[in-house]
Amino acid sequence: QNVAPYTGSLIQRTSAQSLRMYALPRRALGNTGLELSVLGYGAAPLGGVFEDHPEDEYLGIQSVQHAFASGVNYFDTSPYYGMTKSETVLGRALKDLPRDQFVVSTKVGRYGPGGNPGDFDFSAARVERSLGESLERLQLSHVDMLLCHDVEFGDMDQVVNEALPMLASLKARGLVRAVGFSCLPLATMRHLLDRVPPGSLDFVLSYCHFCLNDSSLAELLPDLAARGIATINASPVAMGLLTPKGPPSWHPAPLPLKAAVAAANAHAISRGVDISKIALAHAVKDSRITSTLVGMATPGLVDGNILSVRHALGLEPNAAEELEKEVEVEVQRLLAGVQGVTWPSGKWN
Repeated sequence: QNVAPYTGSLIQRTSAQSLRMYALPRRALGNTGLELSVLGYGAAPLGGVFEDHPEDEYLGIQSVQHAFASGVNYFDTSPYYGMTKSETVLGRALKDLPRDQFVVSTKVGRYGPGGNPGDFDFSAARVERSLGESLERLQLSHVDMLLCHDVEFGDMDQVVNEALPMLASLKARGLVRAVGFSCLPLATMRHLLDRVPPGSLDFVLSYCHFCLNDSSLAELLPDLAARGIATINASPVAMGLLTPKGPPSWHPAPLPLKAAVAAANAHAISRGVDISKIALAHAVKDSRITSTLVGMATPGLVDGNILSVRHALGLEPNAAEELEKEVEVEVQRLLAGVQGVTWPSGKWN
């Protein structure tokens, strides 16, 4: 599907189906004043990060502009994705869009896979310099959301004593509107939440813990809400586990989890249901989650994910609704034995 470059009237020129899909609901990001579409655009594929999303800059730009025209207003990236490529392509895609109509988050602290000393650096000086570099690549004067990336790999004292205070400084200077952090291990998240002063975080980004196979983030949501911290959920398909194709070769899940998910996927296929659709539906229905980030490298993926969200929220007729509900229950039953099983990440697990 071809999508014309944004000209200021793209929304008016979209098809009747796209116009119908444009009413994608938004949720408040805590008390920041920001409102995010319930489906967010994860821009890691713009850097060619995943083997099933080969890097194609033109197609990536089309997908960003098509997502915006279809009601997605939240775009997340990082200098780590594609070693700055994702930020660069996202900046090119957004540069002609009305700035007050989209929300961008990027990250600091992670710049490589971990084999070099500079791959993880949460020092105040590096955080400040990192944002400046990101703004240049994104062609923006400020970002709406800035977060420390994968803090479980860093020095936790440095994150607490240098990175987060610098985020607060950048926020006070008007370069950022909301600040937070991301990590995989929920134990790390709890540890950091207990160490930072109240009011110093606006949001957290968790991934792979609000999925059909792992709902452990739900246990933490009441505490986050009590602290006034909003929640972004990423990778509702568990980094490719919950897809008909299955996980990429590098996926770190333990073999019993991969085997159980493969069996659940085979069952869904036998019933004529795409497991990734019910996985996304499962994630977006909980209003305690501000937005769910999904990688969408093509306009076709954008359309499919938006339609899935609208089906999940009852905003679009879905002839397969009852079947999909049945299969979701059956899949969860098949995954009960591995519910909450995760994998090591970083220094803190």
